Amino acid sequence: MGRMTQHRLPGWLIGLFVATLALGTDEFVIAGLLPELAADLQITTGTAGQLITVFALTFALGAPVMAVVLDPYPRRRVILSALAVFMLANLAAAIAPTFSSLIALRAVAGLAAAVVSSTAFAVAAQGAPSDRQGRYLSVVTAGLTVALFTGVPVGAWIGALFGWRSTFVLITVVALAAMIVLAAGLPQLEGAPAAGLVERLSPLRNVRVLRLVLAVTLCGAGGLMFYSYLSALLERSQGNMQALPWVLLLVGMIGVPSAFLGGRLADQYGGRRSRLIVVGGHALALVLVGSLIALSAPFPLLLLGMATWSIFAWALNPPLQASTIEAAPEAPMTAISLNISGLYLGTASAAGLGGIIVDGPGALWIPFAAAFALTLAWISASFRTSQPAEVTA
Repeated sequence: MGRMTQHRLPGWLIGLFVATLALGTDEFVIAGLLPELAADLQITTGTAGQLITVFALTFALGAPVMAVVLDPYPRRRVILSALAVFMLANLAAAIAPTFSSLIALRAVAGLAAAVVSSTAFAVAAQGAPSDRQGRYLSVVTAGLTVALFTGVPVGAWIGALFGWRSTFVLITVVALAAMIVLAAGLPQLEGAPAAGLVERLSPLRNVRVLRLVLAVTLCGAGGLMFYSYLSALLERSQGNMQALPWVLLLVGMIGVPSAFLGGRLADQYGGRRSRLIVVGGHALALVLVGSLIALSAPFPLLLLGMATWSIFAWALNPPLQASTIEAAPEAPMTAISLNISGLYLGTASAAGLGGIIVDGPGALWIPFAAAFALTLAWISASFRTSQPAEVTA
């Protein structure tokens, strides 16, 4: 199997970007559709919110299990099959007659999304030139980032115009587009060499992988805790909510180039140095923003602090994913899936922990608590790797 040698991004990498764009939209867009969905299905909004929980839990728990099962199979076959299941689950959700059937379909979609996500990162690393794995991984990450400020708002807008079911049709169309691009251009990338179950589970016994998973979990908890309660923090700082749209727009605009920056750092400095730069910078940026909010700094200065935070927050994923593949080259898909599960575990805990802080000491403590989580992540990720800087998949 040859590696890509040209510097221009190949078409199949764009297909991976579109695939993760569909995943990110499917994950986050439901939050904006809950009231209409609940009214249509004659359930409470809280009950409808369990659709988000089911998708996230299935994704987090299913990712490592499916990675172990599917790791030996050719990557092309795995990702195209998973995309097909994901697409059909969303198409069926558009015509689901009951809440129970919709719950089941969200579980199927979450499981398929877990397979697509893990395989997409493995494919990006495996098919990249030896000096550009980080940048290829950043393209996959960028799909999730773009979903936050394009796919999710567009999906919610389509749902408001034509009903919540139309949003699932939109996600189906985006997933179909990804399938077409990948079917046309994705090279034949072999799965992991034949091995027993014990060997495929080796990342579970790899201390470096587990420390990276812990770091990812802490990064997810800290970063998403801050992002989730940003509205409360801005109200504390600015006295009203008029600043929120501008801050969210700024965060989104900086997100995509920051993801590519994380990939470039991974390529230039290797996994360890790049992850320590980004995780450490993220912690310091949170302290900076928290201090600006505590001092009721002028809005332009606060925007500058938020821009600094955004750079490090969105640059996190490529160095951490590259480091994980470095740490477990014998089973990269399994290792990546553990990282993804850690991220979702951190995300799930962020809202709960943040709520306790907001209702207790107050919203002002959120950025400092998040910075503490990132500091622990930095410590967990500070080990020296014995693997070469190049990602070997």
